[in-house]
Amino acid sequence: MESTLQEVKDESSVVELKSTVHGGVQDVYGEDTATEDQFVTPWSVSVASGYTLIRDPHHNKGLAFTEKERDAHYLRGLLPPVVISQELQVKKMINCIRQYLVPLQKYIAMMDLQGRNEKLFYKLLINHVEELLPVVYTPTVGEACQKYGSIFTHPHGLFISLKDKGKILEVLRNWPEKNIQVIVVTDGERILGLGDLGCHGMGIPVGKLALYTALGGVRPSACLPVTIDVGTNNQKLLDDEFYIGLRQKRATGQEYAELLQEFMTAVKQNYGEKILVQFEDFANHNAFDLLAKYGTTHLVFNDDIQGTASVVLGGLVAALKLVGGSLADHRFLFLGAGEAGTGIAELIALEVSKQTNIPVEETRKNIWLVDSKGLIVSSRKESLQHFKKPWAHEHEPVKELVDAVNAIKPTVLIGTSGAGRTFTKEVVESMASLNERPIILALSNPTSQSECTAEEAYTWTQGRAIYCSGSPFPPVEYEGKVYTPGQANNAYIFPGFGLGLIMSGTIRVHDDMLLAASEALASQVSQEDYDKGLIYPPFTNIRKISAHIAAKVAAKSYELGLATRLPEPKDLEKYAESCMYSPSYRSFR
Repeated sequence: MESTLQEVKDESSVVELKSTVHGGVQDVYGEDTATEDQFVTPWSVSVASGYTLIRDPHHNKGLAFTEKERDAHYLRGLLPPVVISQELQVKKMINCIRQYLVPLQKYIAMMDLQGRNEKLFYKLLINHVEELLPVVYTPTVGEACQKYGSIFTHPHGLFISLKDKGKILEVLRNWPEKNIQVIVVTDGERILGLGDLGCHGMGIPVGKLALYTALGGVRPSACLPVTIDVGTNNQKLLDDEFYIGLRQKRATGQEYAELLQEFMTAVKQNYGEKILVQFEDFANHNAFDLLAKYGTTHLVFNDDIQGTASVVLGGLVAALKLVGGSLADHRFLFLGAGEAGTGIAELIALEVSKQTNIPVEETRKNIWLVDSKGLIVSSRKESLQHFKKPWAHEHEPVKELVDAVNAIKPTVLIGTSGAGRTFTKEVVESMASLNERPIILALSNPTSQSECTAEEAYTWTQGRAIYCSGSPFPPVEYEGKVYTPGQANNAYIFPGFGLGLIMSGTIRVHDDMLLAASEALASQVSQEDYDKGLIYPPFTNIRKISAHIAAKVAAKSYELGLATRLPEPKDLEKYAESCMYSPSYRSFR
């Protein structure tokens, strides 16, 4: 091949290459002759077909494209000749994922599938929900967030940083989908029990929204994961060459508040009054402030405060069938007084108040919290953060958890501390000596941060404990009997809760909706589940459970006059099921 090389001696010293080989396809975009200084326009066709179609995750069906579709959409030759069903694809994918022994590899394989073939991803997740939930959500998502920079291949959501200040509305408009109904947003400061992971926290909104679709039936194109990057105080990440976020300490105070204000205003401006914004894994001080600030002006929901509270209350209402009495008869002791602990405590107090007509100020007195400085008592009131003050009751100071157990004599022990192995043998044995069937909820995530393991709880109580954790534990054999631990997983509540808000066009979240969701969840526990000592239903029925919760939440919204989709459907549960996204392939014309 001959080529003439003409060098232009000007400032930019551009090299022009002219090929003497003819008959090829003309390089209309100038890509072959462009240097780094010459720009190329990334043209694309408007209707996906051929090569672009099989690279579009929303429409790609892989080998499931029919012969007719292959002809109509210029796919012939781009795929091997075999045509297979979606069911066979699911079977093949689950076999592939089971080959991986490391959970993080399974997570990467699932995220890769989501980026290639969205419908197959959701079909796989729904069909194998109990097996794959721990992969796309806790506990594996925690490790994924810790290593997000290393495993990051292509973005699954929208990254908004301090660099975008003044331009957030433009950034939102860059997202290709326009009909967004739910946004899950984090600033990465308190990811699970793992602390400040900065921009790497994106794994959480992505995982949560996958569950909104798989478990709650909200269509994927209506979901938008967002990470607000204001820096990180995690020095290890700042020093990591693979870190994908801003390399600076966290912005706080006015700078932080202004960015969030701009974000919340832009969201409403772009998507309207009924857009649901779910706050996820914000640090305590910001979480309470944001919920209080925007709760009256936006449709907002904090999963760590409200979702956790609702799922735990649902479990406690169900547990009454095993231990007897009403909620008002029980005494509650919490280890951890952050957003999860105080959120659960407040919802329990509200439910007891609703059942007994006793003012909530009174019902709080049966609920005690322990933080890092010991039992929260009235003598500490001056030094407490505002969200802890309602729990400062009259009592002498108690430093250690085991002494608090012996002093308060709780029937229910709940861990939301984010600190692993804090329910020691001594603590659990004290609970067992005080109660015939102690209720022990070790809720911190992921598994490594759980206050005690299922095995410890059953062994130290001689199999008498009603035990639940935040992340899944395998069944435990103790003295010839197999105990199946429950999982107080927020995934029971937030997908159905969100669906209920969306399908009714609700404009504000009310506490009564959370109570309705808890009661709806408790009603789904069968006698067969109780016989196994479970206080939550199995995840295999999760879409049916979500539809039931959505119906009850929507009914409460209509009752409170907060729903805008009128008239109210006759059968809300049937309507919820009819609204749910199906991941089955559609036929193309």
